Amino acid sequence: MDADQIGVVEANACPNCGALDGKKLSSEALEALAHRFFVWGSLWRCRYGAAPVITFNQHQKTCIDFSPWLAPDIKLFERLLGVGFFHYGPRLWMVGEIEPLKALQKFRTRQAVIERVLSEYPTTSLRPGLIFYRIRIGPSAPAEPSQYDSPPSAFAGKNRLDSYNAPVLYGSSDLQICVHECRVTTEDEVYVATLTPKSSLRLLDLTALLKEENVTEFESLDMAVHMLFLAGKHAYKITREIAAAVRNAGFDGVVYPSYFSLLRLGAMPFQTVYGISHRRIPQYQKNEQAKAIPNLALFGRPIEAGTVAVQSINKLIISRVAYDFHFGPAAF
Repeated sequence: MDADQIGVVEANACPNCGALDGKKLSSEALEALAHRFFVWGSLWRCRYGAAPVITFNQHQKTCIDFSPWLAPDIKLFERLLGVGFFHYGPRLWMVGEIEPLKALQKFRTRQAVIERVLSEYPTTSLRPGLIFYRIRIGPSAPAEPSQYDSPPSAFAGKNRLDSYNAPVLYGSSDLQICVHECRVTTEDEVYVATLTPKSSLRLLDLTALLKEENVTEFESLDMAVHMLFLAGKHAYKITREIAAAVRNAGFDGVVYPSYFSLLRLGAMPFQTVYGISHRRIPQYQKNEQAKAIPNLALFGRPIEAGTVAVQSINKLIISRVAYDFHFGPAAF
């Protein structure tokens, strides 16, 4: 199935098996298939970061005992690409050994890094006329604008950036991200409000890729924040403290990368070239920046306060769900 997605229809005979029909793989496509299945397919996630367990190159022979059903394909890759498959020893930044990230995980060193976040990340504005969306599942009064404000205090402190007595209105300009963030099911009654600010709102932009100089991944604040927002609920205590500091600094809210950004785009996390993050390579930085789908977190209750207006409210009908997927080895 992976080969079928990557291959192209070609009338000439396959140089390997002689078949005239079906899709064919060039050497470049075959290498892409090997990377997709064995490298991306063996990605191991840890508390912060991730790294593939398997890689391949032309300098080593295969030294992994794969499942028997993979044996014919392994021999094909070895012969046609001249490569061997072996266990990958990642640079340790890929699994969270980043000094600012480690400092954020310790209470006594956290504040110093948060102050760097406030000073080094750019400010952006959410201007009147720009729209974003907020999803509600089963609101008690669906057509009432106040239902799409920040949740009541009793429900605060459960998500990535809100705290008790510090409510946050979450939204996004990407409606599909909103749906996925809310974990919508077919049984839910779902409503969406289209929102816009009434005046310019000042936000700290944590989706920005910091172009740091003379800094490796091990000392990178950019990598630390990038990993922080791709981490699960264990990172919430840290991100809430960052949000509190941003709020105390007088900002109206935060722009932050959705946890589902890479899933939305179908991109492999933490891509590298010879162990160097793509985020550190200038010619890849524009593409890496585009991988951060922005979410909005507005402090307080902006609809009640009159800083955000509800343009419209509609029922949202989920009419179709589709998944893109690929494969990886089951054991290695």
